[in-house]
Amino acid sequence: MAGAFGWGFLAAASLVIGAVIALVFHMSVRVIGLIMAFGAGVLISAVAFDLVQEAADKSTGHGALVAGLFCGCLVYAGGDWLIGRYGGQDRKDSTGAQEGGSALAIVLGSVLDGIPESVVIGLTLYAGGAVGAAYLAAVFISNLPEAISSTTGLASAGWKKSRIMWMWIAIAAVSGLASSAGYGLFQNSSPTAVAFVLTFAAGAILTMLANTMMPEAFEHGGRWVGVVTTLGFSVAFAIHTLD
Repeated sequence: MAGAFGWGFLAAASLVIGAVIALVFHMSVRVIGLIMAFGAGVLISAVAFDLVQEAADKSTGHGALVAGLFCGCLVYAGGDWLIGRYGGQDRKDSTGAQEGGSALAIVLGSVLDGIPESVVIGLTLYAGGAVGAAYLAAVFISNLPEAISSTTGLASAGWKKSRIMWMWIAIAAVSGLASSAGYGLFQNSSPTAVAFVLTFAAGAILTMLANTMMPEAFEHGGRWVGVVTTLGFSVAFAIHTLD
């Protein structure tokens, strides 16, 4: 259990690193958009090869896979809609749009974005005895642009640096707890149930990418976003083939 927490916290620690980078170095909005595009490509690869493919290998049928995808999608979309109503819709914006939002909603939205990824870390640790290097690297890398973009926007909106840093540290701790939950809750689950959880996370991550990360990337990064997204996908796939 402690190991699952540690791996989940480690993967989310890049949120803190990204925040430090954003606070120390000035980055243009265009650069941040391209960094987000790279992270999106990394996550798309993780969804395809480390979640959906793994789920397909474990399940004896495809019903659980499809159900998991759409359940994850709908749960995330509902949570994102609710958080958006309370002022958390611009949590990844790098231009300071968070100024008009709710601090609690922004924090809750950031937690919502990271929980599916973290639960899978704990689940795969139990199922295989070790965390897949490819998936762990994908989560770690993809967290960097999220934190850089959000931190830049929060700083522009007037948040104190200490407040921003403590927020990301708290979210990393919650991610560790989510990983522990993934390790502890599914120990007696069938392969079909594990496959459902994997695709649930995949559906949630895909919805997060489409709703928040990729629109922000294209708005600020311009037409090079497609190229950089493909680069991120390729890098994550290369790591996957070496795992």
